[in-house]
Amino acid sequence: MRKCLACELPVSGRGCGVGGLPRKMGGMVDESSRDVAERAAGVLAPESDLFEDLDSAGFGEALNTTLQSSLANQDNTARATLQWATDLARIPMVAATRWFGREIDSPVPVDPKDKRFADPAWSTNPVFYGMRLAYLSTCRYAHDIIAAATVEEAVARKAELALSLALDAMAPTNFLAMNPAALKRAFDTAGASLVKGAMTFLDDLANNKGRPRQVDASGFEVGRNLAATPGKVVFRNELMELIQYAPQTEQVHARPLLFSPPWINKYYVMDLAPGRSFVEWAVQHGRTVFVISYLNPAEGMGATTMDDYLLHGPTTALDIVCDITGAETVDFVGLCLGGALTAITAAYLTQGGDTRIGTLTLLNTILDYTEPGALGNFTDEKTVEKLIRKISRSGTLEGSSMAGTFDILRANDLIFNYVVSNWLMGQDPPAFDILAWNADSTRMPAAMHAFYLRNFYVRNRLATGTLEIAGRIIDLSAIKSPTYVVSAINDHIVLWESAYKTTSLVSGPTRFVLSSGGHIAGIVNPPNPKAWYLTHDEETASVPPEAWRESAQRNAGSWWEDWTRWSAGTAGDMIDPPPMGNAEHPVLGDAPGLYVHS
Repeated sequence: MRKCLACELPVSGRGCGVGGLPRKMGGMVDESSRDVAERAAGVLAPESDLFEDLDSAGFGEALNTTLQSSLANQDNTARATLQWATDLARIPMVAATRWFGREIDSPVPVDPKDKRFADPAWSTNPVFYGMRLAYLSTCRYAHDIIAAATVEEAVARKAELALSLALDAMAPTNFLAMNPAALKRAFDTAGASLVKGAMTFLDDLANNKGRPRQVDASGFEVGRNLAATPGKVVFRNELMELIQYAPQTEQVHARPLLFSPPWINKYYVMDLAPGRSFVEWAVQHGRTVFVISYLNPAEGMGATTMDDYLLHGPTTALDIVCDITGAETVDFVGLCLGGALTAITAAYLTQGGDTRIGTLTLLNTILDYTEPGALGNFTDEKTVEKLIRKISRSGTLEGSSMAGTFDILRANDLIFNYVVSNWLMGQDPPAFDILAWNADSTRMPAAMHAFYLRNFYVRNRLATGTLEIAGRIIDLSAIKSPTYVVSAINDHIVLWESAYKTTSLVSGPTRFVLSSGGHIAGIVNPPNPKAWYLTHDEETASVPPEAWRESAQRNAGSWWEDWTRWSAGTAGDMIDPPPMGNAEHPVLGDAPGLYVHS
C-alpha cells in the first residue's frame, strides 16, 4: 500500500496526492527555538499573548478613543464622577449598618448570582461587604464613563469588551489578601494550599503560557474514554480520515449518515464519551454513521484552501460512503464551521446536478454573518487584515490563539475562575470531558482561514449569494433537502438569532430547535432531567426570531430525541448493516484513527 510522502502513513484508494493538495501535510511540528522563546516570554508576562491579541484587534486604541470622547463630554462625566463619589461615601455606613443587623438600600445593585462573591463573608463581613460594593460601584462608574462617549458602534463594542476584561481582572476575588474563601482555605490547611497554588502558578508560567489550566486531562485518553465508539478507519487522504462506526443494532436504516465536524477542533466532540456521544446515540438508533476526522494542519499546509476542504473533505467522503454502502442518498450532520461547509457542499453538489444529498442537520451553525455576536469584535476588516498578515508568515493560526479569543469572551468563567481556584486556593482543575476536548486544540491553514474571515465575516458572501468556491457561485436557496437546525440559547459563539436565519436561506422544509446549554453543552446534550428544547410544529421561516421564541413549545428532554424522530421519517427501510469498508476502501485501522492524535 502506498504511503503519504509527508506523514509516512498508509493511504488507500484515491488518497494522498489527489487534487493538488500541498504535499507537506501531516505530523506535529517539532518544537522550535521560536516556541521556546515564546514560552520564556510567558514566564515574564502571564497572559501576554491574550493581551497581544487584544492589541492586534485594536481594543486598546478603541478604549483610548472612547475615553477621550467621553472626557470631552464634561456634563455626563461630571455626573458619573459625582455619583461614584457619593456611592463611595455611603458604602462605610451601609456596611456598618448591615453588620449591626439592619438593612438599608445599597448604593449599587448586588447580583446574588455572581459566583465570584458566593462566600458568605462577602455579605456578612462589613469589610468584605464594603470592598464588594466599592468594586461594583467602580465598575458602574467606568461603564458610565464609556457610555458617555460618542463613537462608532464598533469602536464602542471593542472599548466595552476591553474595559470589562480589565475590570474582571481587577476584581478583589483575584487577590489573596482580598479573597475570604482563599484566606480560610489557607488557614484550614496550615498554608498548604498557598504552597500548592504557588507551585501551580509557576508551572503554568513555564508550561502553559502563563494561563491557569482549565482542566485536568490526565484521566482522559482518546480511544479509551474519549472518542470510544467502536469503528474503523476506511479511508485516508492528506486532509482527512473517514471513520465508519460498527453497527450496534441487528438492522439499520438504508440511508447512511455522514458527520461533518469543524476543523477548528478535533472531531470527537461529536463522539465525546460513552453515554455523551451523539455518534453513539445515532448508531444505537439504527443509523450507519461515518465521521470525518481532519488532520491537524502543520506549517506545510499553509496553502490549503477552503476549496480543498470542500473537495477533499465532505465531497470525497460522500463518494466513499456511497461506494461502501451502495446508498444513493446520504444524510449529513454538520457542526459549527463544519455545518457551514455542509450547507456549502449541499448547495455546490445540488447546483451541479448531484442528487445524493438527503437531509441536513446543522448544529450551532451560522450561514448569515450579519450579526456574528461577540466574535464580531475580532472580525472587522482592519483586524482581519492584521491577523492575515500575521498567520501568512507562520503558515497557520495556532489553536491556542483561537482558544485565547474564546477565553476573553468569557473571562470570568474561563480565566479568572481558574486564577482563584488553581492559584489562590491550591485546588486541582476539574476533570471534565468537554474541557479535555477543548484543550486538544488544532491549528488553521493560513490560506483557508484568510478566505473564511474575509468572505464570511467581513463580506458575508455566503448569505448574499456571491461566494465563489471551487469554481462555482454558491446559492443556498438551491438546497431543497429537509433541514434540521439546532441552536443553543446560551451560545455566545453562534447567536441563536443568527442561526435561525438559516431557515430563510434554504428552500426546503426546515425545523428549527432551540436547545438549553451553550455552544458545546447544547450539542453534548444527552437525555437528562435538566435538558429542554423549544420547537414549533409548523413552518416558521418568515417569523422573526423573538416572535418564534415567544410562541414556541417548551419540551422536556434532549433535542437528540426530537432529532431521532424527525430523521427516522426519511432514513429509509430497515436493512442488514453494510460491510465495514470494502475491497476498494479496506479497513486501515481502528477508530479513532491516526489523525486525531496529530
